[in-house]
Amino acid sequence: MIVRKNQAELEKMRAAGLLVYQVLDTLKKMVAEGVSTLDLEMTAEKMIVAAGARPAFKGYANPQAGSKFPYVLCVSVNDEIVHGMPSEKKILKRGDIVSLDTGVQLNGYYGDSAVTVAVGEITPEAQRLLDVTRESLELAIEKVRPGNRLFDICGTVEQHVIANGFTVVREFVGHGIGTQMHEEPQIPNYVDRRNENPRLKEGMVLAIEPMVNAGAAGSRVKADKWTAVTEDGKYSAHFEHTVAVTANGPWVLTRP
Repeated sequence: MIVRKNQAELEKMRAAGLLVYQVLDTLKKMVAEGVSTLDLEMTAEKMIVAAGARPAFKGYANPQAGSKFPYVLCVSVNDEIVHGMPSEKKILKRGDIVSLDTGVQLNGYYGDSAVTVAVGEITPEAQRLLDVTRESLELAIEKVRPGNRLFDICGTVEQHVIANGFTVVREFVGHGIGTQMHEEPQIPNYVDRRNENPRLKEGMVLAIEPMVNAGAAGSRVKADKWTAVTEDGKYSAHFEHTVAVTANGPWVLTRP
């Protein structure tokens, strides 16, 4: 069941979303050669706790992994698609790309966002991967309007990515969000005709998150049972915003 939110609930989600934005904005400025991914984790946790919020990812149970995620931040470097684990041994180096993904629960409501950042100078192809992934998200956000359908979002991401010679990850998808981190509907980054195609209505809130590979679309999960990587070892980028459907069009809750 898709849960629609009233204006008061959307305002609470806006507060959660802006906190996520502030955390990611701080982390983006920290990303540099020689920084460990655990440094980013520690900063994120301090900011979330200081704001009186609860980290949404820490303690999140994944039945397939058979464990709970132990960090507040997913930090995925280069060929890591999503759910990368912070580590003091994982030191960023020039030419890397790093995806920063976090969520919070504030006053009972969730916010969720992700961004992929370059570490120093990166190759033109890596930069194009970042640009196309970000563009696919912005184009999808424009489809978040009453009367459109879910497939308008999914198809927009897929078409832009494929037109630019990249591939969309199929095993991981976006999602509805509200008082739960993951609500209906699921939002693949491609049109999956097996899924329902609900019409978008005011009050729906969607976490849209293109995950785009430079090479083939395939992925595999590492031995830690969390970190997903590209099968061919090529780079992957990930951008995400939490977006509300309103009468005035899309309201991105996770940026000012």
